[in-house]
Amino acid sequence: MREIWIRAGDNGQDIAILEDGHLVEYLPGERESAAEAILMGRVDRVVPGMKAAFVHIGQEKAGFLPLEESGRDLPPLRTGDRIMVQIRKAAQGVKGAFLTRDVNLAGEYVLLSPVSRKIAVSSRITREADRKRLKVLGRAVAADRFGLVMRTSAQDADEALLREEAEQLWTTWQAVARAAPTAHVPSVLHAPRTLLDAVIDDYRPRGIDRIVSNDAALLSRMEQIAPTLHMGDNLFHVGRISNQLAQGLERRVWLKSGGNLVFDPCEAMTVIDVNTAKFTGDRSLEETVLQLNLEAAAEIARQVRLRNCSGIIIIDMIDMHSTEHRQRVLKELESCFAADRVKTVVHGLTSLGLVEMTRRRTRPPLREVMKQAGPSDMTDAPASEE
Repeated sequence: MREIWIRAGDNGQDIAILEDGHLVEYLPGERESAAEAILMGRVDRVVPGMKAAFVHIGQEKAGFLPLEESGRDLPPLRTGDRIMVQIRKAAQGVKGAFLTRDVNLAGEYVLLSPVSRKIAVSSRITREADRKRLKVLGRAVAADRFGLVMRTSAQDADEALLREEAEQLWTTWQAVARAAPTAHVPSVLHAPRTLLDAVIDDYRPRGIDRIVSNDAALLSRMEQIAPTLHMGDNLFHVGRISNQLAQGLERRVWLKSGGNLVFDPCEAMTVIDVNTAKFTGDRSLEETVLQLNLEAAAEIARQVRLRNCSGIIIIDMIDMHSTEHRQRVLKELESCFAADRVKTVVHGLTSLGLVEMTRRRTRPPLREVMKQAGPSDMTDAPASEE
């Protein structure tokens, strides 16, 4: 059961996603990501050795823009050039935003690329008949005016709705293109979707069973999406969301069996260690190890999503000698990450038996978000109840 809990307050909307009562994502409203924003910037400097340019976009750190992008013949850049860019990855830590000239506009069903003519289908859609049908439909809708990526939700979408959304996005792009020549530097040409819009767009095709909020007006607008429930300002206390947020900041996470996980984030990657700890099992050693690793896979998927780990992820599972058992654990990991709205790839096992994964970076990790938020967001109950 997937629920979206929305706590409205003076700082905007704090959003929590729960699956079967477990917190898997937390998005504080006042720190909305700038990812997807289309900006008019200025090239500060070009660094040929890095094959990149640094672009002034009005943020504390200049954005990083590759000079070469896959499949595109791009004009050369010079210092001082005005340039339209889109934030692909928001600034994080000491790194500025990662930029692209390959602008996209996201909708619920399609991703529109005005500078491309390529028609593609989400890799999450695996039935070959559906992929062929959506490619044919995409070509008909685009009519060689723009490129389209048919998102997972397009698989079961009504064709008329899909066409309507594509045309709306195309109209939006035309307005952006008209405004660009006279826009000052830096400026926002197109604001990204709100966090709530992005969450709804991403989770609706996966299923939303209930939306819970303390904002009655918001819930009235959400009734067509899923059943709603109105609660008081202490809804995060009732849903045990604050407790689970605190767990997402701990280095060690205990499993029900008595085993535990240890999370060690570092500059280049996140390392996760699986330990037997208090777990002894009641079967053979191989079966005991398998059961612990399978349990760990499910909790790792939840914790990675909650902590928003990204980039390279290395998992040190308990050693398994059986090839069949190793494959079962990898399949379990892939299955548990299937609900993740962020692109995640399980690459397999290294020669040392470590699981290799990568996960796209979309926003800062939970530990940075909560550090900025301060203690109020970690409170398990509202101030009036303390």
